[in-house]
Amino acid sequence: MRSDDVRSLLQAAVPTAIAGALAALISGLVVGGKGAVGAVVATLVVILFMGIGFVVLQRTAKSLPHLFQAMGLMLYTAQILLLFVFVAAFKNTTLFNPKAFAITLVATTLVWIAAQTRAHMKAKILYVEPDSMKGDKPENPGPKS
Repeated sequence: MRSDDVRSLLQAAVPTAIAGALAALISGLVVGGKGAVGAVVATLVVILFMGIGFVVLQRTAKSLPHLFQAMGLMLYTAQILLLFVFVAAFKNTTLFNPKAFAITLVATTLVWIAAQTRAHMKAKILYVEPDSMKGDKPENPGPKS
């Protein structure tokens, strides 16, 4: 993974972790210990799912750039479906508060998306490959006068 990819990943994961810690604090105060546990689990799920998705998309962009957009759409659809399955599986759990879990899941997902968007907008990504200047003259210097 390139260093700018790691930087983008961190620029999305750190604000998400901070939002998750804040949600755990609020859930702990409002609901109790089970609320804090639900918020922590939701934060970890979001960071794990979105982080894996980010890595998969970066590898796809390198190896199969023509499939990047389709892969992104498929990946985000799969992530949403997996999150629904995760929520459905733990709907009646006694390990943590399901409402605190669900609210934190939505909030931290939105924070991840906003942070990733901001990181992408701030990144200086070249969209044209610059010519390498090795001291050679250009191939077509233009009209001779």
